[in-house]
Amino acid sequence: MTVIKVENLGKRYLIGHDKKAGGAFRYNSIRDSIAHSLRGVYQRLRHPLSPNRENTELEEFWALKDINFDIRQGDRVGIIGHNGAGKTTLLKLLSRITEPTTGSIKIKGRVASLLEVGTGFHPELTGRENIYLNGAILGMKRVEIKKKFDEIVSFAEVEKFLDTPVKRYSSGMYVRLAFSVAAHLEPEILIIDEVLAVGDATFQKKSLGKMEDVSKEGRTVLFVSHNMGAVENLCDDCILINKGNIKSFDRVDKVITMYLSLNGKDNSVYDPHEIDGTKVEISLKAENKESKHIFPHDTIEFQIKIFSRTYRRNFNIGIGIFNNRGVRIVTLHTSYQYDKMINFKGDFKIKVYWKNNFLSPGTYGLELSLFDENSNFAHWSNIGNFSVNESDYYRTGKLPNTRYQGHTLPEVKWEIVKI
Repeated sequence: MTVIKVENLGKRYLIGHDKKAGGAFRYNSIRDSIAHSLRGVYQRLRHPLSPNRENTELEEFWALKDINFDIRQGDRVGIIGHNGAGKTTLLKLLSRITEPTTGSIKIKGRVASLLEVGTGFHPELTGRENIYLNGAILGMKRVEIKKKFDEIVSFAEVEKFLDTPVKRYSSGMYVRLAFSVAAHLEPEILIIDEVLAVGDATFQKKSLGKMEDVSKEGRTVLFVSHNMGAVENLCDDCILINKGNIKSFDRVDKVITMYLSLNGKDNSVYDPHEIDGTKVEISLKAENKESKHIFPHDTIEFQIKIFSRTYRRNFNIGIGIFNNRGVRIVTLHTSYQYDKMINFKGDFKIKVYWKNNFLSPGTYGLELSLFDENSNFAHWSNIGNFSVNESDYYRTGKLPNTRYQGHTLPEVKWEIVKI
């Protein structure tokens, strides 16, 4: 059953530009801002029906345009995209916080949303009073709220401050209580923005677990985050928004791969990195073709150029390969695979061949380290990403992916004998 139906949705804003500042607002002091405001009040009093447009140029900005999708009951949908892509605007429209400029939204069921710290809370009321207030806003009876009250307080871990006005809460306490209220008061649709990032790691983990429980009960979850590991763990499907448009709505691992490579360069050369006079450049080949997009079982060639003004007699070199959660999947290292340190001075080039890579489809990150005889003297993290594309690796007609297969595709042989 479809619980959210969005058709031709668009949201337009009018942005003012200061003509005197060459088309964009210039930086003003507090004194300038006050003077500007007083001038505006004076002009409006003199000409109440005529807005002051003498020094202002208005520009149309479409935060969202031509958005269409359906979400079914019980779906767990991630919404990802770069800052300014339109993710929060979409959630505000779905939560009825703001109205669309074009299109329509049809929602079946009660919606609870947590879009920013303190959403739906009155700062002068206590935590206890705000729990009942939020429940009333969701259309719940006092008896229903009372039944869930102890569970909400226990989950939020704010027992000691329950009768304190929430304006005195820290941002972490605010979020814990707000999330607990939203998750426990049994909405049919739960909408969560990046606000969970305010909480500590333990609470984030607990919140993700609660959202998973909510979805298993047949309720719908929409989750916005820049934490790709959290999105991949919680969601089955994902919407990628780019510049106000939906670029993809597909299985979560495929959409995350597209997102991570969205602004990547088409060539196979990563941006150079430099530390203490030592600069490195890395490029990538797959089956002798320059590319950052490879397939399982391809031979990968890493080419490393090192330009150094620092003399080092002997060193080892290591390449770390990580998944999108920052977990190391495999290491290519001279101390284990080359069996001796490398003697160098000045500029040089190293090629590393990984035959028949066993990585399953997904997006992976690179880091590089150089070690002298005593210590790690240079380390470059987050050099860039490369992706492993889907393929019928086992020739069974099925496409393995990291969500269910894990990060490696082992060479295996099954032998089944009737006994």
